[in-house]
Amino acid sequence: MSVNNKTILRIDASMRRQKSVSRMLADEMVAALGARKPGTSIINRDLAAGIGIVNAAWIEAERTSEENRTPDQRALLAQSDALVAELHAADDIVIATPIYNFSVPAALKAWIDLICRDKITFSYENDVPRGLLSNKQATVIITSGGTVSGNEIDYATGYIRHILEFIGVRDVTIIDVTGLSKNRQGVIADARTAINTASAKRLSGQRNLSVAE
Repeated sequence: MSVNNKTILRIDASMRRQKSVSRMLADEMVAALGARKPGTSIINRDLAAGIGIVNAAWIEAERTSEENRTPDQRALLAQSDALVAELHAADDIVIATPIYNFSVPAALKAWIDLICRDKITFSYENDVPRGLLSNKQATVIITSGGTVSGNEIDYATGYIRHILEFIGVRDVTIIDVTGLSKNRQGVIADARTAINTASAKRLSGQRNLSVAE
């Protein structure tokens, strides 16, 4: 991947468009990754704009072979196909999400359900899962008021990391912006430092592999 010619996929999961800390820091992360540099393309996926959910008809369509799908089934899968295409196109993935009720927002869970596609983003070989996305880096900005990342009631951080690794994105950096209700200014300042560090590593070509390749 050339740092001068890349695609950044930005996914916002906050339902608030104003006064959202996760969106504010996503702006800064995307800018730090070189959003304004020539040759950089940005794909914005704002989940607050609406996203479909998996239902019985969707499952039936997804499990029907491509050549046998009806026009209605292809229409049902169209959004999922578009979301998967965005992932394939991206070099850098930036996910900005708050923690809602100790886990991810419903819209982000819906996005996850729509991009986890057997034989498209993952496959099983001898009952062992293998992610089918490669050479991608992800930064996950996680915000919360009271829930602290990594404690026993945080069901978001580890889950998001696991999903990314499950589909093959093994270079994952977590920007911890949790505990805002106790020390808002300090938490945001620390997050900005982490963003600067993470973006510098990305731009220098350093990798942050949490799972051996």
